[in-house]
Amino acid sequence: MATQREALTTPASATSSRRDVGVATTGSTSGTGGLTPYLFLAPYFLLFTVFVLAPAVFGLWISLHEWDFLLPNKPFAGLGNYIDLFSSGSTTGAFFWQSMRATAKFTLYSVPPLLVIPLLLALILNGQFRGRTVFRAIYFAPYVLGVAVIGVLWQFVLDANIGLLNSMLGRLGIDANIAWTTATPWVWVSLVGVTVWWTLGFNAVIYLAGLQEIPREQYEAAAVDGASAWNKFWHITLPGLRPVLVLVTTLTVLASANMFGQSLLITQGAPGNETRTAIMYIAEEGLGNFRMGNATAMSYVLTVFLVLTSIAIFAFFRRFQD
Repeated sequence: MATQREALTTPASATSSRRDVGVATTGSTSGTGGLTPYLFLAPYFLLFTVFVLAPAVFGLWISLHEWDFLLPNKPFAGLGNYIDLFSSGSTTGAFFWQSMRATAKFTLYSVPPLLVIPLLLALILNGQFRGRTVFRAIYFAPYVLGVAVIGVLWQFVLDANIGLLNSMLGRLGIDANIAWTTATPWVWVSLVGVTVWWTLGFNAVIYLAGLQEIPREQYEAAAVDGASAWNKFWHITLPGLRPVLVLVTTLTVLASANMFGQSLLITQGAPGNETRTAIMYIAEEGLGNFRMGNATAMSYVLTVFLVLTSIAIFAFFRRFQD
């Protein structure tokens, strides 16, 4: 009772002083909290500026010059390197657009299986069965290998003379003289097949994470209503995976458009320059022929195409959503 009386008889000045202290504390916290996000972002922003933004700006500067490592001076060329790529009589432009066509072909051939096969695999691995964790690890394992390992491994498998694949086909009574790495259309079959085998585990893991976010109650309610497996997939699974589909499609298209190692190590751009992709030709022009001005101009043209492609993908899925 005494404590209650003291509380009731507490002077108003004491109460107001406590309020003032609370206001002062809140004000100081909010002032510091306003800087906290920027302090956490500062290390990333520093790395982004040094390793991404600054090289991008410097690369744009290089593309405006005749930048040859062997020349003491780097003459200013303005938009000459870009104009040269679009000139009909330019040898550099002709080779560049040929490599762009090769890049487009590989992207067109590789993206559909890299979207569909990992989704089917994720649907299977999302089920309840014994040893599913082991199978998840098995399918993801090739993705952890470097492109150099993949290239050397499949060189021996696909070699027309001593390759393991032709040897196995010969034992099955099938023509064993297929030039997997030197003739069309087999070079595209080889590059797409190797890439799908190598990277499907990554897309499957992303799909699997998206499938596990879909509430099980939706499937149970659909089962009560008598929905078939196809109806569940079309009306529950696909809408639930829409954000994941946007991510997987964008990443797969960009990765396919930047394909370099498989073509360099497995086919060396053969036959002729049929499988010499844009990144491969840019590296050859810049690092092999020392024409960095031309190479960086090609890089920025390729970048514009990739940005437009990404925008088109987002627009397509937004329209599909609407």
